[in-house]
Amino acid sequence: MPPLALIAGPTASGKSELAVRLAQEIEKDGRKATIINADSAQVYSDLRVLSARPDETEMVGIAHRLFGSWDGSQPCSAADWSREAKREIAKAHSSGAIPILCGGTGLYIRTLVEGIAPIPEIRADIREEVRSLATDEAYAALAQLDPERHRNLNAGDGQRIARALEVIRSTGRTLADWQQLKSGGIAGQVKLQPLILLPDRAWLYERCDRRFEMMLDAGAIEEVEALLSRGLNPDLPVMNAIGVQEIAAWLRKTISRDTMIAQGQQATRNYAKRQFTWFRRQPPVDWQRIAHKNYDSRFLKEFLFQKERLTCHYTSHRGRSSLNERNVARCLLRRVNSFIGRLDNARHMLPRSGKYRVGRAQRRKHTG
Repeated sequence: MPPLALIAGPTASGKSELAVRLAQEIEKDGRKATIINADSAQVYSDLRVLSARPDETEMVGIAHRLFGSWDGSQPCSAADWSREAKREIAKAHSSGAIPILCGGTGLYIRTLVEGIAPIPEIRADIREEVRSLATDEAYAALAQLDPERHRNLNAGDGQRIARALEVIRSTGRTLADWQQLKSGGIAGQVKLQPLILLPDRAWLYERCDRRFEMMLDAGAIEEVEALLSRGLNPDLPVMNAIGVQEIAAWLRKTISRDTMIAQGQQATRNYAKRQFTWFRRQPPVDWQRIAHKNYDSRFLKEFLFQKERLTCHYTSHRGRSSLNERNVARCLLRRVNSFIGRLDNARHMLPRSGKYRVGRAQRRKHTG
């Protein structure tokens, strides 16, 4: 099957830079590479600065796709993005290039790999009724209709609670039932080579804070002014991207600049924390995780595309695999130990400061 690399992780973890470096290493071997965006903010042309979308200089001549491809007036759903991502992956393969997915939107990645559930359109009257409920009321109603989903959701997660409740009220079937019918995923059509970046949280949060201030100096304020001048629907995703509401409040003079910066930084850290948790818990156990912040692209290329690399059938975290989790964990542990052994013989390829930590928490969790 044709290869598909994936570099995923929280915001500010270094995904974009690593994807470019990996693409350069691939091209040194005489093959082409195409980087395909998997970030729900970087898809919008209106959010070049606030989404940290790479510019032409940062792209260094590597083909980039689905960056700034949607106008902010048109929401880009997971299904919309998945459809276009499939096209770009197919184009890359047909041209002999290796596609590299790069982004931190878990829903996008899951939809592409697993497919999407054929949930019918929710009745407008039911959606309006559910969305008018207070979160605690919706949570209590969900407990009666879908107790399993109720147990698995946080009581304060209003968006997911409302979604689960409107689905069962409108269709008579639970969200889990519909998700068992997912179709259209590419898991069986490509050889997925995933890598998840989970760097030290303190380091990540410091980068989040520093980057938000740098964005203000790089044109984020003008970017929000342009968005506000368009008079777009405030419920659109582009209007609720990290930083937009905080800068807009400062422009309206309802908060000070210092407060705007503090709130923008906090919103960015909160988002990074949610992404970190998702990527730590949701993807399959055989997806590679690394925790080092100074990623060496040449060594990682060999690690991702080595011929003897462990292969396991892809399943969702709720699905069943041809290898049970214990066997996967044992195989992965042998693979990681082999990787660490080879790493010790390749120190000259790594930065002299720092250490690799490859999924230690994951190993402990699955190997006891």
